[in-house]
Amino acid sequence: MRRAANAPLAASNGGRCPLPAALAHFAERGHLLRPLARRPRMPRRLAALFALLPLILMQTPPGAALAAQVGTASGLPLPRYVSLKSDRVNLREGPSKDHRTSWVFQRAGLPVEITAEFETWRRVRDAEGTEGWVLHSLLSGRRTALVTPWSKTGTLALLESAKDDGPVVAHLQPNVIANIKRCDGSWCLVLVQNVSGYLRQERLWGVYPGEKVD
Repeated sequence: MRRAANAPLAASNGGRCPLPAALAHFAERGHLLRPLARRPRMPRRLAALFALLPLILMQTPPGAALAAQVGTASGLPLPRYVSLKSDRVNLREGPSKDHRTSWVFQRAGLPVEITAEFETWRRVRDAEGTEGWVLHSLLSGRRTALVTPWSKTGTLALLESAKDDGPVVAHLQPNVIANIKRCDGSWCLVLVQNVSGYLRQERLWGVYPGEKVD
């Protein structure tokens, strides 16, 4: 949950800007459009390397691309999930206290995704796609997740075992915070208000598809 600074609680829509369509380059001569002169041919060795690139990517272990980037301040992987330490965390427009507070998170334990680092500041994104900067001291490495935050109605069964037909121990509403104990890439063992059970990993926001958490 969050609210705009000095404003009532409100939801926001986090959008993605579509990439521009590829542009074809033409040279104009009179009333005719002619293609530009062809570029020099790619060297054979470089062409061979590009031809092998798909095979190299196919052999890359799962999660290797995710861990390829590390934060300049922490040395930890980017992006990565963390949670909020406090029930009041200011989300700023830039990495300093001179920047305006755009939102205030009011839910301790809420999972957020770190997408960038600058000194003691971390750029984070919530489940709705809203981004901003917070001090790293207000974040915790404790892993939590939101239960089906994209759903508005219904409940999700918390199971006694990692089986779709396992006994149900509780019914969870959307946006409930679950404490992650471990994940094997398909199922997560979670704790919700002192009740433990299993959920499909794909039903959680706060853990990556296929990610293993110990």
